[in-house]
Amino acid sequence: MRPERGKEATAVSAPVVAVIMAGGRGERFWPLSREVRPKQFLPLTGKETMLQATVARLRSLVRPEDTYIVTGERYASLVRQQLPQVPAGNVLAEPQGRDTAPCIGLASLFIRRAHPERDPVMLVLPADHLVTDLEAFRRTLEAAVEVAQAEDVLVCIGIKPTRPETGYGYMKCGEPLGMGNGEIAVYRVEKFTEKPDLDTAYTFLRHGGYLWNSGMFVWRLSVIERALAAHLPELASGLVTLAARLETGSPWADVFCRLPRISIDYGVMEKTEEAVVITGAFGWDDVGTWSALSRVYQKDALGNVVAHHTASRGDKHPPARPILLHSRDCVVYNGHRLLAAIGVEDLIIVDTDDALLICRKHEEQRLKELLSQLRRDGLEHYL
Repeated sequence: MRPERGKEATAVSAPVVAVIMAGGRGERFWPLSREVRPKQFLPLTGKETMLQATVARLRSLVRPEDTYIVTGERYASLVRQQLPQVPAGNVLAEPQGRDTAPCIGLASLFIRRAHPERDPVMLVLPADHLVTDLEAFRRTLEAAVEVAQAEDVLVCIGIKPTRPETGYGYMKCGEPLGMGNGEIAVYRVEKFTEKPDLDTAYTFLRHGGYLWNSGMFVWRLSVIERALAAHLPELASGLVTLAARLETGSPWADVFCRLPRISIDYGVMEKTEEAVVITGAFGWDDVGTWSALSRVYQKDALGNVVAHHTASRGDKHPPARPILLHSRDCVVYNGHRLLAAIGVEDLIIVDTDDALLICRKHEEQRLKELLSQLRRDGLEHYL
């Protein structure tokens, strides 16, 4: 690494901005997560919603006025309600979900308009992940910012695997590039592998040298602008047109809806030679499924995880904690009604005001199939 450039960037006080991607539908957390209020707007892992917790953990690194939330049009008012400290104009409402590359491209246009003569460092994070060690998280991001300021690179935050996970992407660590922030390892990314099968995931775990792709990225604005132009020229061309519309105050939804639907991983990160990875160890989990709560909440003596609706000020009777007798290895969530189970095991049980889900843990990946069934049966009001 060449620290001299980083010192120059610091000298001119290049700002650090955050882009929080909050447009997901959270389908794998149905029936608690719904289209009107998906996972990122729910307090799944604490008192704060997952979106609020994501913004709060950036408090020491990024000012509210330099925080941008990209979400769907139907969620813009909900974002502003949950994040009153973020300027309303920084809530960027996508007229249609086009995946993460257009999401990041849209944010880059607004950041460029706010900083036309500067080259801010962008932190890009999903809105719905869990971090338990906030101090280690802060140190990792500071190291990533230092690397991004010093080099024309696209920094990924990688997590050391603890199990053979088939639902995550992996990065193979290549050439070591020195130490970020004096203590955190930085490597060239040799190869990306998206959601391997179980045998491959076991191989990666045994081999070592592989990290999970957390979906968190750090780069300078000029670097991602060039990367989009080089690897996604159709998207970059559309963003030029969109920028012109923004400049004149013209409607731009039609332009955005024509942008190619592609993730930043497939569109840029797997193609570029400028990808580097910083190793993060800060208690990360993407909390992608109900089973993931087994890693978040404390288990009882029989391996059960119990969560339930938190009482609000207007509740006449506080919700009762679920009761499990002679049951093991279950994940249970209840709303206002008492939930009781006897002699069951390896189940996910989720009870809400208008829907009850019961499924085997190993079948939860079929939740999207269930939601498709609801649509076919004309039961969209349950989505």
